Amino acid sequence: MPQVYFTAHLRSVIARSPVEVQGADVRGALLSVFQASPQLKGYVLDERGALRQHVCIFLDGERLANAAALDAPVRRSSEIYVMQALSGG
Repeated sequence: MPQVYFTAHLRSVIARSPVEVQGADVRGALLSVFQASPQLKGYVLDERGALRQHVCIFLDGERLANAAALDAPVRRSSEIYVMQALSGG
């Protein structure tokens, strides 16, 4: 099963990381995570269901372009890393 990993900040919102998921693409994998941790969705997706501008997805070691990230197909052995940029001082 694909596994989804989250950065330390996002792990404060989700119970555990990595999370084993089901899904044919990144969107399906993330929706699987959001079912168990709905509060995480707002950190990753905007109100239209698009990937937030400050969120970066790596799939099997390759950074995905934000516009195409959610539609990228995953394999049973895939590793998906979800990273959120933080700013402030």
